[in-house]
This record gives sequence, structure tokens and C-alpha cells, in this order.
Amino acid sequence: MRKSTQNLSFLLGVLLLAFTSCSDDDLGGGTGVDPDPVDSELVGSIDNDMTLDASIDYNLTGVLSVEPGATLTIPAGTTINTAIGTDVYIVVQQGAMIDIQGTASSPVRMAPSTAGTWGGLLLLGEAETTAGSDATAEVGGLIYGGTNNNDSSGSIEYLIIENSGAQINADSQYNGLTLYAVGSGTTIENVAILNGEDDGIEFFGGAVNATNIYVEDLQDDAIDWTEGWSGTLTNTYVLHTRGDFSTALEADGNETQPNITNFTAVSETGGTALQFKSVSGANITGLSLSGYDTSVELADPEEGDFANIQIEGQDSNPNNTYSNPNQIDLSIFSWINDALSEPQSLSGSIDEDMTLDAETTYYLDGVFSVESGATLTIPAGTTINTATGTDVYIVIQKGAMIDIQGTAEAPVRMAPSEPGTWGGLLLLGDAETTAGSDATAEVGGLIYGGTNNEDNSGSIQYLIIENSGAQINADSQYNGLTLYAVGSGTTIENVALLNGEDDGIEFFGGAVSVTNVYVQDLQDDAIDWTEGWSGTLTNTYVLHTRSDFSTALEADGNATQPSIVNFTAISENGGTALQFKSVSGAIITGLSLTGYDTSIELADPEEGDFANIEIDGVVSDPTNTYEAEATVNVEDFSWVN
Repeated sequence: MRKSTQNLSFLLGVLLLAFTSCSDDDLGGGTGVDPDPVDSELVGSIDNDMTLDASIDYNLTGVLSVEPGATLTIPAGTTINTAIGTDVYIVVQQGAMIDIQGTASSPVRMAPSTAGTWGGLLLLGEAETTAGSDATAEVGGLIYGGTNNNDSSGSIEYLIIENSGAQINADSQYNGLTLYAVGSGTTIENVAILNGEDDGIEFFGGAVNATNIYVEDLQDDAIDWTEGWSGTLTNTYVLHTRGDFSTALEADGNETQPNITNFTAVSETGGTALQFKSVSGANITGLSLSGYDTSVELADPEEGDFANIQIEGQDSNPNNTYSNPNQIDLSIFSWINDALSEPQSLSGSIDEDMTLDAETTYYLDGVFSVESGATLTIPAGTTINTATGTDVYIVIQKGAMIDIQGTAEAPVRMAPSEPGTWGGLLLLGDAETTAGSDATAEVGGLIYGGTNNEDNSGSIQYLIIENSGAQINADSQYNGLTLYAVGSGTTIENVALLNGEDDGIEFFGGAVSVTNVYVQDLQDDAIDWTEGWSGTLTNTYVLHTRSDFSTALEADGNATQPSIVNFTAISENGGTALQFKSVSGAIITGLSLTGYDTSIELADPEEGDFANIEIDGVVSDPTNTYEAEATVNVEDFSWVN
């Protein structure tokens, strides 16, 4: 897999089910599938429509058969891990349908989870084939073929098939994508077949068309057809880096001439590019071959005829190398490289500047510490997938800086790649805090606090943090964005905090200001401050759809009064909106609350004073619901989705 990724990267750079293990009887003749989303095994047969869940990694442990009348839908981003062997494949029977809904950014992927090969994906249609109607396939007694060349077996978009080609018998193996008499009503676009032991795509008759096909290091033929296939193949790129392949294209059978448009094949090890058996032929335009010993050959010269093989409108010529310029924009295959790129680990510490790459997926699998004097730059569109637990977070130490360069079109995203919570992003500054200079944080022995309220910890623009809040101890959890004594020289704008188990943003002293904040479904407080934070919070939208939250805003500590400008909070489950502890206070303008049982409360009424909390120019009033028109437009945060 890694070799494939490297080859494609080089190429682009240079050329710019939820089943239990069950029998057919268990499936109940149309009663559907076990709905338990935890069950990821795919095996047996389905005769009702079934849709997989992209959040589940499925395990194909045998033959999965989609029966006539049923449709198997596979959403974008779904991964199907397969066992190995000749009895492991997905087959879409005559009269059944498949709907693979991959996208360039989230293709569907089918690959073995251990070393070895499997049977790939097989479609059986009712189009014409020289084998006749209701022919029997070379595998599994499968039936295919009919008289309807317009037949539809469904749609395949953005699919990667890896390591297919399990041995059926001494003369035959499975392919990656096998198309038995598939009709032209079927859509096949953007498919990659990688590292298999037989053919990439093989057509057994039919009239289906295929577009944007990438085939790399198949042991037999990249593209193969027989039994009178009459469709069109458009934009195909074949790469051979291994020396034991057969051909880039093999044709067999009768005199039908399917259309091959824009076919580029590159070999690093010589070999034969195009081979035609019996009396087969083709109409080929946009042919580009590189590195082959033989460009085109007749396997059966007594039967075959180069005149049946039309290349660029002329009879084919084995003396022509066809080393023409590539006609394919290779950027159409960049999605494959993106999907195969293995996440780069982030952990440990850096003491020199480091810039991440938005084209790389990162995996935070421990504490990642940016040390004093270093800057971590995170470009727009970067994704950081995280492990879960209390030892998983990013910390910007005192004297270090972060530069998150997200945009509305391409925000930076930090989120766990598996169920659970993590520690979020922590900034440690040199500004004032009531905890004093060089205070020790409640986590990791981190040091923060000083005398410079203008201290600068960098810039954060368009950042999404999801599922933070790992449990530190019985009394404390991580937040999404934790700001320890961060100074006013720091820029924090356009931040979203989603579905965490503690606070969204918590300020521990400091003078930093934050603008444009969206917080949804945090279990504790959406916004929290303590230790004398003295900055400004502008344009905050809080949404509570869960009932187990604490507050939209919690203040604790001394009598400092930070400014809260335009704060809109909505609850679908009652609860408390604003809570002030000890002698804390605030100056709030533009407050809008909806759906809370309590608008404002003093957690310590013997110490607190509503007079410390000024709302829209007057002393706060707990009998006022503050149900004003929203002061923040939720549409301003459309970039979050």
C-alpha cells in the first residue's frame, strides 16, 4: 500500500454491513439486516435494500451477495476490510443494484486487512454477451447475460479496490472489478485498482462504459475484455513498476471494436502494452505508451489482424512505439493519493518552527508540545485526527506560538478518529493571573502566568475542535480551547467547539480577546473563566440540544469584569444560562437567551452581587429572561458545517 502511494505521488509530481455471521435462513428471506450498528461483519445475502454506515469499518468475511430486487448503498468514506481467499467477494446479482457514493475527498475503499488477496467486486447484468443469456460465470456458478444492453446494475463513484486476485483454479483468478454482461445504464466513474494478482477490470461482454480509471501494479492485465464487450473506456492511466505483469490491455474474443479514449500506460520494466487475441479489435484514440518493449501484438497472428485495431484513425503498427504525449490531466487521480496517504504522527515536542501540510492527514497520538521559541503553523484545510485519553493534547508553551491559518472555505479541524474524548488545544501565556507568575496548571505540570498582559501566543483563525473533555481526575476535565494567562497580543477569531464533555473555552486569567465563537452541545460550560481574565468575548453563539450541560457561561474568581459583547444562547432543554461564582462579574451587552429555566444566578449568594454583573447598561436581574432578538446570526457560522 505504501509503495502504491509513493508511486502515485511521484507520478503526480512529475506529470502534474451490519450483518452477523449468518446463513441465508438467518437473513430471513427479506426480513432485513441486524440493525445493530456495532456489528460490522458482512457476509451472506441480502434481499432488501441495505445502506452501510461510513462511520463503521466493515469486515467482509465471506461472500456477500446482493440478491435481485435489492440495492446495496455504500456511502462516501466507507471502508470495507476484507478477509483473504477465493470465498471472499461482493457480488451484485442480475436484477440487483449497487450504489457506491464515494467522493474525491471521501472515496469508498475495499482492501484486505491482512496480507493476501481476495475476490474483489463482481457485477452481473442482463446485457448481451457472446456466452449467451443466463451464462454461467467461471466462479461461484453465478448467472449473467441477456438481451438488454441498456440494463443498469447501479452506480460506482470513487472506489478503491486493493489486493484482489485470489486464485480460483490453475487457469483463473479473480479480478479487481469484474463486469459480467453489465449494461450501459450502469455508471462507473473514478475507480482505482491497486496491487492485484490478476486483472484490474475485466469485461465479460455487456455494453457498460467506464471513465477515469487508474490501475497500478496488477500482475496480469490492467484492462481485459472478452465475450464481445461493446462499451467505451475513457481516461485510463496504467502504471507498471513490477516486472511480472502481462499487459496494460488485453482483448479477446470476437470482432467487436469497443472505444478506448485517452489511454496512457507507463512501464518501468519493459513488457507488452497492448495484446489482442483471436480476432478481437478496438478503436483507440489518445494513446500514450512509455517504457514497453512491445507496443501492440497479435497473440494469434493467424487469426488476428492489425487492421481490426484502429489507433488514431489508422491501422495499428507494431513498429510504432506510440510514445505520444499523455492526454490525461493527472490531477483527476489526486484523490487516490490523498486516500492512501498514511497519517503522520504528531507527538513529542518541537523546539524549532514547524509548518504542517494541508495535504497530509495528521494523527495526534500523545502530547504534542511546542516549546519556547518555536512556532507551529497549521495551514488552511489541515485535519488533525486524534487518539483519545488524558495524554492526548496540543500545548503551546510560554514563549512559543501557534499560527492556525484556517479560512471559512477551509477551516482547520481537530477531532478524534474513534469514539471518545481528548485534551484539546492549550495555550500558555505570560499575562497576569490571580494564580501569580509561573503558576502550575491543573494538567501536566504546565507553567503559565507572568506580568505581560500584551503577551502574544500567536494567531488562531477558523478552527473546529470536536469531542474534547477527557477526564483528568474526579474534579477536572480538559476543555476544547484552554487559555492559561494568554495575552492580548494573541489573535483568536472564528472558533467552533462541538460535542465535548467539559467546557468549550476556558480562560485562566490573561487579557486575550476572542471573536466569533460557536459552541454546541458541550456537557459542562460553553464559556468559562477564572483567575481574573480581563479580555473581551465578541459574537458568541451557544446551542444546547442536550440536557446534561451546566451553563452557557460560567464565571469564577475575583471581581474583574471582562466584556461580553453580543452573546446569544439557546437551550432546547431548559437549564441555567449564566452562572457567577464567588465575587465574579462581567459587563455584558447584546445578550439574547432562549429556552433556559434560569437566566442568571449567583452560585455563592453570600459573596456574589448582581451589581457586579452589568447587562445592557443596567444591573443584572435574575427575574429578567433576557429573551431578546438574537444578537448573533447563526448563519455567520455556516463555515462550521
